[in-house]
Amino acid sequence: MNIARARLAGLVGAAALATSLVLAGCGASQEDASAGGSGTGTAGASAACTGKADDGAKAPTQLTLALVPSGDAKKLVETVKPLEEALTSRLGIPVKGVITQDYQAAVEAIGSNQAQIGMLPSLQMSQACDKYGAVPALQTQRNGKSTYAAQFMTNNPDKYCADTPVKGENGMLYCNGTESGTGPAGLDSLPKMKGATVSLLQAASPAGYIFPVAAMKTAGLDVDKDVKVVQVTANDASVLAVYNGDAEVGTSYWDARSVVEGDTPDVGSKVVVFALTDEIPNDGVSLSSGLSKEWQTKIADAMKDYASTPDGVKALTAIYQITGLVDADPAKLSETQRVAASIGLG
Repeated sequence: MNIARARLAGLVGAAALATSLVLAGCGASQEDASAGGSGTGTAGASAACTGKADDGAKAPTQLTLALVPSGDAKKLVETVKPLEEALTSRLGIPVKGVITQDYQAAVEAIGSNQAQIGMLPSLQMSQACDKYGAVPALQTQRNGKSTYAAQFMTNNPDKYCADTPVKGENGMLYCNGTESGTGPAGLDSLPKMKGATVSLLQAASPAGYIFPVAAMKTAGLDVDKDVKVVQVTANDASVLAVYNGDAEVGTSYWDARSVVEGDTPDVGSKVVVFALTDEIPNDGVSLSSGLSKEWQTKIADAMKDYASTPDGVKALTAIYQITGLVDADPAKLSETQRVAASIGLG
């Protein structure tokens, strides 16, 4: 395990992986397979990047799956095991997982072909394609949707709610028409955030930063001047920052409160969702360009097949609340890049 950690850390940077948790060996069997190139399109081009394959690559003898924790990393170590076992069974070779500290580490692991499968947010799927030719193969579904909204939540609903908060189907409180989970909604309340302390995720996070900050900009708020930012590392941490009073407003995907409800049963009444951003393309699965087209197809088909079973839905829900996998739409995925560019992120 220490050897596996050293190999991956050497490729993606020791700082990026300082707190990574490695589940198993992360060496690829295709030695020196090239993952460079820019795919078939670039950000801002007329055609979205669709990636490429190396049809001269040897068949792999093992595969590595890279993931980034959206909550408790230690919990992810356990919840990914059924997926590893299912893919190993379907593909006939060992599939092992590696948990990276951040999104960029996962992108670099895919780019270096030290991970052949990456479960990434939409922005990083497009970036991995543009930079390394990684194929944006699959997109997740949650309750039949391939998009979701980022939410603004608060512990001060009297300030941000134009109506009386109502209980959603999950028993949690919402106002300003946010209970459906479909954005946009309640964005006219954002100017009230001026001067508030706001918890945001890292700038690479579509739901925790990119789409919320873009919505704030449209509302006339400068994230660097008009609010005090408390940076958190994950969606559940943003919920807890609001719950504990460390921030008046927080951002996350809808509805990340459910992640911490087991430990904080009153989170749905103490933290109220008051606004939703435009819809964000769901996260998905990227595949290394160091794989042949045959193996890219095999992996995608195996993951879709597993996701269509009750056991697969249970396992994928435990990992990232995924209820299905479908073929990715690179053009729709690139919408996150466009929004990121609108707030000065390349």
